[in-house]
This record gives sequence, C-alpha cells and structure tokens, in this order.
Amino acid sequence: MTNPITEADFDLITRIIPHRYPFLLIDKVRDIEYGERAVGIKNVTCNEPHFQGHFPGAPIMPGVTIVEAMAQTSAVLVGLTLDLVDKPLLVYFMSIDKCKFRRKVVPGDVLEMEVKVKRGGSKIWKFEGTARVEGEVAAQAEFTAMIDLQEE
Repeated sequence: MTNPITEADFDLITRIIPHRYPFLLIDKVRDIEYGERAVGIKNVTCNEPHFQGHFPGAPIMPGVTIVEAMAQTSAVLVGLTLDLVDKPLLVYFMSIDKCKFRRKVVPGDVLEMEVKVKRGGSKIWKFEGTARVEGEVAAQAEFTAMIDLQEE
C-alpha cells in the first residue's frame, strides 16, 4: 500500500469491526502504525447507557468497557494491518492479564487508548494497552485476541 491509512474515522471503523451502538466504544483511531501501534479516541458523554446504572448520581465508565475500547482499537489496527476493510471480521478475547485501573473516567473526559502489538500473527495477537485522560493513566492491560474472518 503506497499511502497507508494513519487515521480511521467512524465510517472506516464500522467498515472494519462489527460493533455498533451501544457497544461501539471508539470514535476515532489515530497514529496508526501497521502491525505496531495505534491510539483510539473515545469521547465520553453522559448519554451512554451504562451511566444509568454505573452509578446513578456519580457516573463512572465501567473498567470492562475501557478494556473493551482498547480491544476495539486493536481490532481496527489488525484490520488495517491485514487489509480486512469491508470483510466480515470478528475478534474474540482469549485472555486479559495485568489489568489495573488507576483513575475514574467520567462524562466529559476524552479517553486516549494506546495499544501496542506484543505479538502479531494471522489469527492470534497479543497487545499491551494504556488508557489515559489528559495524560494521566486511567487503565492498563495486556490482552490476547483471536481474529476470525467469517465466510462471506
């Protein structure tokens, strides 16, 4: 590819991963380095359904959704790396390790999730991810995922 894509907007994200509202947890992916790293962006708003119950009067983004947002960022990176745009791609968690939560993520925050490939391949990929708000670490995790290209 002569001019690799270095940023994925909402339209391109939805052409790579199958997630949709209310479970699409990234708005943009930038700083894409094929097979290496990418940064996902999530604009956290008060309108998201998980805030109705987590927690009423003190909305906090659930930690598992932060990890899922890192995984979705990774899936976009893999989709571009393997040229899987407009292909029926599914990605499954295989493991989540060394997961730590360091700060609350609340409506109004812009969550930046940097993911780095620790091991890539055709089907099994391992990543390390760090989610930050204004440069402050909110969460960290290592995770492994299986890439499953569905038959068309």
